[in-house]
Amino acid sequence: MAKNRFDEGRGPSQRQLRVGELIRRTLSDVLARGDVHDPDLTGMSITVSEVQTTPDLKIATAYVLPLGGRDVEVALKALARNKGELRRAVSKNLTLKFAPDLRFRVDETFDRIDDTRRMFNEPRVRQDIEDGDEARDEEE
Repeated sequence: MAKNRFDEGRGPSQRQLRVGELIRRTLSDVLARGDVHDPDLTGMSITVSEVQTTPDLKIATAYVLPLGGRDVEVALKALARNKGELRRAVSKNLTLKFAPDLRFRVDETFDRIDDTRRMFNEPRVRQDIEDGDEARDEEE
């Protein structure tokens, strides 16, 4: 059976993680300094929480969220509009053969964390957690 070069079973390689982190830092610095000449991005504080790259390092997906979670669509459109300028800034800091194509997605991690906290605060779930703690204490 032929080996799929985009096999998702193993997870990202060390190189993918390293390049993704370098891209994340570079994008964060560029956006924080306001190096992108776009009025929509100038007054906006954007968090770049993670960058995932494909195994061949040709595509980098940046997970971003504007401060406060407001104007998400405006931020995504502005980032997509300025993709070339951001790609150029990233390529200056990387020593790769090709500069990766940048894609921007909304980071939903913070929403999931809030949902998890809400779930753990429900009385039924809290009771199950406390019952589990008591059972472990009795075993010891």
